[in-house]
Amino acid sequence: MEPIDEEVGEGRKPSRRSTGASGPVSTNGVGLRDVARAVGVSTATVSRAINHPEVVSRELRDRIALAVSELGWIPDGRARAFTTGRSQTIGAVFPTLALGDFPRAANAIQRQLLDAGYTLLLACSEYDPEQEFQQVRKFAERGVDGLILVGLAHHPDLLPFLRQRNLPFISSFIYDPASHGSCVGPDNHKALVKMTDYLADLGHVRFAVIAQSTENNDRASARLAGIKDALAVRGLAVRPQHLAIGTWTIEEGRRLFSQVLSTHPKPTAIICGNAPLAVGAMLEALATGIRVPDDVSIVGYDDIEIMSHLPVPVTTVRVPGEEIGRRAARLIVDRVEQREPDYPLESEAEIVVRASSGPPPVE
Repeated sequence: MEPIDEEVGEGRKPSRRSTGASGPVSTNGVGLRDVARAVGVSTATVSRAINHPEVVSRELRDRIALAVSELGWIPDGRARAFTTGRSQTIGAVFPTLALGDFPRAANAIQRQLLDAGYTLLLACSEYDPEQEFQQVRKFAERGVDGLILVGLAHHPDLLPFLRQRNLPFISSFIYDPASHGSCVGPDNHKALVKMTDYLADLGHVRFAVIAQSTENNDRASARLAGIKDALAVRGLAVRPQHLAIGTWTIEEGRRLFSQVLSTHPKPTAIICGNAPLAVGAMLEALATGIRVPDDVSIVGYDDIEIMSHLPVPVTTVRVPGEEIGRRAARLIVDRVEQREPDYPLESEAEIVVRASSGPPPVE
């Protein structure tokens, strides 16, 4: 087996045909010893400049950086992980990147991790626990240093798998005080209590809910529970005919809106479980001549751009997706590097009041 210089791995995969004075080299013919020889220092000095730049002078760092750039040398991440015990990669598994704040959070995670010297590996589970578990296994096989998951509901074997391997992980888009230190995001239950209270304070007593399926989605379950709990305090409830569960598309929002509006008595306020459902409900109301909010108020959860640009802008719960992403990245790096977080882990959701909500119609 050919030797690996201390602290940092060689450039890409060493060539079996290329050994000798310059040591193991990468597939492009350049090795760590080539960089050291070009600068006139030892391989250990080059290694320290890359792994611990603070212990090397600025002038020497610049010379090494110039040599690395001119020679085209790239350290091999696998060899580096072997010598340092870390791959400098973080895996994240999101349910989807087609909805709401997930894309914004993913971008924020990537930026924050890059600033911390880590690379993001990203996968989507499509709300399938088995698929999520398989993706987590693949990330673990590739030697990620930590994992960012969404929510607290997972395949029953997933958390034991991570704990058995002592692989750090955190949960995002959810905050549970009982799990403080391992989750970051909004309290979904509290957010929908606030929205329901806002509508009830306007005078609404007949509520409909258009929601996505709660299967394998503890955030959706918490939001639905928040609505029911807020109403129960006031002696109110969502009637069975006013609860419609479906997928998370705009088309489904239109269909479910028509479904709950065809009931008797008609609801005066409709709470939608995500942004596409709220947009679909509003489009169907506009297409069928239903006046919003004179006939019915429509509110949503998440705040995508189109919601503020519809003919009747939609009142919604705004979740700070970018903030959640930044904090998730900071928290997993702190877990990997064994630091305690010194920043808030709960991201407060806010009610953004627009023209789609108002008092109930006078009867």
